[in-house]
Amino acid sequence: MEKFVIIGGNRLSGTIRVSGGKNSVLTILPACLLSGGVCTLHDVPKLSDVYVMKNVLESLGAKVDFTGNTMVVDATSVSNVELPDRLTRMMRASNLVMGPLLARFQYVKMAYPGGCSIGSRPMDQHLRGMKTLGAEIKEKHGFIEAKATRLVGSEICLDFPSVGATENILLAATLAEGVTVIRNAAREPEVVDLQNFLNQMGAKIKGAGTDVIRIEGVKKLNSVEYTIIPDRIEAGTFMVMGAITGGEILINNVIPEHIEAVISKLREAGVEINETDEGILVRGGKKRQGVDVKTMPFPGFPTDMQAQMMALMAVSEGTSIVTETIFENRFKHVDELRRMGADIKVEGRVAIIKGVKSLSGAYVETSDLRAGAALVTAGLVADGATVLDKVHLIDRGYENFEQKLRGLGAQILRVNGNGGKDKH
Repeated sequence: MEKFVIIGGNRLSGTIRVSGGKNSVLTILPACLLSGGVCTLHDVPKLSDVYVMKNVLESLGAKVDFTGNTMVVDATSVSNVELPDRLTRMMRASNLVMGPLLARFQYVKMAYPGGCSIGSRPMDQHLRGMKTLGAEIKEKHGFIEAKATRLVGSEICLDFPSVGATENILLAATLAEGVTVIRNAAREPEVVDLQNFLNQMGAKIKGAGTDVIRIEGVKKLNSVEYTIIPDRIEAGTFMVMGAITGGEILINNVIPEHIEAVISKLREAGVEINETDEGILVRGGKKRQGVDVKTMPFPGFPTDMQAQMMALMAVSEGTSIVTETIFENRFKHVDELRRMGADIKVEGRVAIIKGVKSLSGAYVETSDLRAGAALVTAGLVADGATVLDKVHLIDRGYENFEQKLRGLGAQILRVNGNGGKDKH
């Protein structure tokens, strides 16, 4: 199993380009199943999760070519409507093929999806939405079977603005008869990107980015060429890394409006951030003040940035309070940060961080994608060497992570399980 070896103490500086959005492409790829033609996607990041979704589409009969950062999906020959168990258990986003398959073929069978262990992410809102559109749902032995003679538009009010449920219902409703209205919808930029993609294919959708989305069903969707939006969480992660090392980083290919909550908190902590024509310029400075963070659905502070922000607060002056409201099991990185000398106390969904002057390198293990990013962040300023295990989880969401960091001056090396340098 591969590891990262990080030597802390280097000030990061330079320019970095953000890759296409992981959470956006993992939604848009299933949407390609709705097309009777060929979809060409640009700026697709080379991530392990993206390769899993590619395998999912191919298992259904789609032809997929992934060259460079361009992916071409030909879904005309899709015929299989049962997902392989081994693929669905590898990734949470695999459940997003439910809506497209149900809309196009009126049937889908799949296992409950897997993914990072950050807490309960039930599919009840997804399934309730499909039922409201006219599907019959059976759940048995860990599998979901959905079928419908036809899908008919309806009014659906979500109990919570779930991103996945919003996207899955939106995908199913695109080819449904009549009009579907989703209330209390998720407002994340990835939902807007999905709407824009589908509308370019010929869908009739309005309201993404607000809490009410209106979908007028159409009979078919066409071929399209589309560019994925930048990954806002990758941008936020590198902003925090620039801040914690007292560095100066220019971040290209970023949409500031997508990370306003992160920018606001970093400025509150004393980090200098300037928006320029070339991107976002981050200057870390020498002193940072602790701030309180509460994760919320967009446009609030993203749960996917909570762990990285906690690493920064661990070496900032004063006391910070981080409240996690989205996932109940997203403090697994705390014990690992403590190994490095952080002073953090957890009470339920609240973490109290007292800033320390320095962290020490240690052998730590990542539990999920963003926890891994947080431990790399801490390792960049820790005294001595940090060895981070299970870095394959980081590969799920960051493209060329260590190469990008080395380009900014970080000392980070990927090694294989025997301690030797990995061949790639």
